[in-house]
Amino acid sequence: MSSSAVLPMNSMANDRVDQRTCLICGDRATGLHYGIISCEGCKGFFKRSICNKRVYRCSRDKNCVMSRKQRNRCQYCRLLKCLQMGMNRKAIREDGMPGGRNKSIGPVQISEEEIERIMSGQEFEGEANMSWSNNGDSDHSSPGNGVSESNQPSPVSTPSSRSVELNGFAALRDQYIGTPVSTHYQYLPHLFSYSAHSALVPPQARSLDPQSHSLINQLVSAEDLEPLGTPMLIEDGYKVTQAELFALLCRLADELLFRQIAWIKKLPFFCELSIKDYTCLLSSTWQELILLSSLTVYSKQIFGDLADVTSKYSPSDDELHRFSEEGMEVMERLIYLFRKFNQLKVSNEEYACMKAINFLNQDIRGLTNASQLEQLNKRYWYVCQDFTEYKYPHQPNRFPDLMMCLPEIRYIAGKMVNVPLEQLPLLFKAVLHSCKTSVSKE
Repeated sequence: MSSSAVLPMNSMANDRVDQRTCLICGDRATGLHYGIISCEGCKGFFKRSICNKRVYRCSRDKNCVMSRKQRNRCQYCRLLKCLQMGMNRKAIREDGMPGGRNKSIGPVQISEEEIERIMSGQEFEGEANMSWSNNGDSDHSSPGNGVSESNQPSPVSTPSSRSVELNGFAALRDQYIGTPVSTHYQYLPHLFSYSAHSALVPPQARSLDPQSHSLINQLVSAEDLEPLGTPMLIEDGYKVTQAELFALLCRLADELLFRQIAWIKKLPFFCELSIKDYTCLLSSTWQELILLSSLTVYSKQIFGDLADVTSKYSPSDDELHRFSEEGMEVMERLIYLFRKFNQLKVSNEEYACMKAINFLNQDIRGLTNASQLEQLNKRYWYVCQDFTEYKYPHQPNRFPDLMMCLPEIRYIAGKMVNVPLEQLPLLFKAVLHSCKTSVSKE
């Protein structure tokens, strides 16, 4: 957040933004549509489905993989993923004309029951004239012969009892790792063994794999989980200026960055990679690592002490007027992500795994040993999944939920680079105030 740290990252951030992919099907994204990053095809499909009150069915197990070539094969799973990823149906204009009703609305979280009502048609009861036809999603369909997106709806099937199934996870995983499932993830014994009906089966007690236990302990030992040392206490009645708050944010960023540098030297795989690769990885992911730690292990201080400091800062009318669209989007996405993490209550072990997975990104330019990074990345995907299945047997969606947060962190970190430095105090005040208010109401 200091100018010396932020400005050199502009070119990297622009590269990442230019390479955005649709969170629904993985195709090239064209922008923020109805609250999430998506392509024109999924944007239009979602709008037509909601405006025309369409009800679809899935002839398989409601677990169809979404990709650019296969997205038309199952309209049920495509709409389900749109809702799971946070597409906001209330952002669609009621008159059906182009343009969202409220461009500032970000991703939304809706309950399992509401998703079921939409998918089953109960939400549109008495309004929709549903026609019945097969949407061409039989097992004999091929990507090249997929049905048109304008097909009529097909008979209703019983909606899933789970709010977030794995059908949305596979494409997102491909987007984050950047490699196909068949070649790079066939070695993971449990990663994609979820069943569409697994929530109905009582979880079986099992032990944690000894290797997973050892690797997780090593990762947690590498972390500095002590409270942050940057002073964040302000006397009552003192009015904090924009410059003072900005200086405090810079000091916090410096401390958090220093902790990441110290963390690298303690990693269990430190000797397996070159210093050049570590430098390249850190220069590309440091903002993401700081954001992840701020939302998890240091959240009590960030959303407690720092929130109290920002409450003593009053932005001027000029600052409010100049607040950018980039800042608005980052604000909304940070609030959404905070609520997700607050709901999950991420453990130190999960945080350590997520951090390692995010750091070990073999898609970063300039690496000398991407294949080694790939193997390490796979190792900690398995370790994290093994731990969550062992520790939280009654939360079968927990591991996909955790992994879905990583692309969002990456996207937000890239967008923050484009927020003017002078707007950061107002951005943090707005985010921390909203998040602290939402927690106090719970």
